[in-house]
Amino acid sequence: MVTGNHSTVMEFILTGLTDQPELQLPLFLFFLGIYVVTVLGNLGMILLIAISSPLHSPMYYFLSHLSFIDLCYSSVITPKMLVNFVAEKNVISFLECMTQLYFFTIFIIAEGYLLTAMAYDRYVAICSPLLYNVLMSQRMCSVMTLVVYSLGFFGATIHTSCMAMLSFCGSHVVRHYFCDILPLLSLSCSSTHVNEVLLFIIGGVNTLGPTVAILVSYTFILSSILRIHSTEGRSKAFGTCSSHLIAVGIFFGSITFMYFKPPSSNSMEQEKVSSVFYTTVIPMLNPLIYSLRNKDVKNAIRKVVGN
Repeated sequence: MVTGNHSTVMEFILTGLTDQPELQLPLFLFFLGIYVVTVLGNLGMILLIAISSPLHSPMYYFLSHLSFIDLCYSSVITPKMLVNFVAEKNVISFLECMTQLYFFTIFIIAEGYLLTAMAYDRYVAICSPLLYNVLMSQRMCSVMTLVVYSLGFFGATIHTSCMAMLSFCGSHVVRHYFCDILPLLSLSCSSTHVNEVLLFIIGGVNTLGPTVAILVSYTFILSSILRIHSTEGRSKAFGTCSSHLIAVGIFFGSITFMYFKPPSSNSMEQEKVSSVFYTTVIPMLNPLIYSLRNKDVKNAIRKVVGN
């Protein structure tokens, strides 16, 4: 019995992505491939930005942190999911479960705010180019990055602390492939009202705040782009923003579907699909999106490969 967190559950059983035995091996190989691409893509992006002097700018500084965050929160979830595909019993201890939840929440919150910082960077670059070096100095970028990670730690600490205080004295079968907030709340035999309110408030702020900030930034960006007379100038401006907009749409779209849909539409299968998208697919897609749609990154890759 665990007295520190008022829980009688020492371990949870994860139901995994599917309960069909014939799909376990194919899914293991599929997600193993995705994870390998994710690790290589994000590590490659971080190293490319570090060694390529043309990429030593605020935009790519934030992009390297985006790759770091994607690599981290994918690594918090995917290895355990891969083990569960080949293990007879998908067991995770209470401490491991809370640890997984904590670090996943850190990186998922941090990614939202980092995408906001990247939107601000594009706003300054396009709307105030003469002030860019002042407003996006190395010190300012470091401060913004520190704030991004601090907000992640703050939100994760609150969510995980409140989760660890709940009593789990009934079923210990988590109908998911990792320890997420909603499946764990459904197992608690004590009141989850505080947790649900915190999820609504903190989750709402961490989703709505960045979304509004990004929309405002791109409203000004679009207005500035439309005032550019040359077709080439417009195309270049759109090109610098398109990759970021795609990443923003995919990330916040899947998060909103997962955590802010009406209760009547709850479906564990839908939730798993949405979760797979933002825990495994998005971390793989981001480096591909930025490498395939960004001329500077493609030039840096050619230069490195050519050497």
